[in-house]
Amino acid sequence: MKPEDYSERTLELAGWPVRIVSYRLGKTYHAKADNVSPGATIARAQAADKEEAEAQVLAKAEERLAATRRMG
Repeated sequence: MKPEDYSERTLELAGWPVRIVSYRLGKTYHAKADNVSPGATIARAQAADKEEAEAQVLAKAEERLAATRRMG
């Protein structure tokens, strides 16, 4: 199976730069949030449509990043 409907965008969540990647495999959409540099995964989600998968991953990522302390 090949990924289809691939999209990637960068935004800011809770003061952190975050890259959101989403794509469809078969009938399921997958979304992943990572912290642009070095690219560590913050959250993943799956749903029947792209908007729901992205909404779920954004909510998880924002919750996790809001609880993260910045050093320095």
